[in-house]
Amino acid sequence: MRSVRQCTRTACGNAAVATLTYVYADSTAVLGPLAQNAEPHSYDLCVEHASRLTAPRGWEVVRLTPEFEPAAPSRDDLLALADAVREAARPRVPAQPEPVDLGEAPRRGHLRVLRGEG
Repeated sequence: MRSVRQCTRTACGNAAVATLTYVYADSTAVLGPLAQNAEPHSYDLCVEHASRLTAPRGWEVVRLTPEFEPAAPSRDDLLALADAVREAARPRVPAQPEPVDLGEAPRRGHLRVLRGEG
């Protein structure tokens, strides 16, 4: 299931729709569709912050997609959500400890194992 990533701007809780990366050698900021995976040297931005993005003086902004819109849930997302709900609804059965056959336990110091009468 595709996870919902948030905008990396401080105090923004909106869903990310675009990924910003920098090409320092070319003094270029590249703003494109949301990357499949979050990368440590890229920034995920919401619609508002992606549309208002400006670059430092002397830098160029390359927009790979002119408009960014939140992606609608895909069929895979809905199936994964349904599976998660089914899994959460299953009754939890505590695991029963397996009986331990004490047999002839070796003696250690002053302690020994006694068989219980049942």
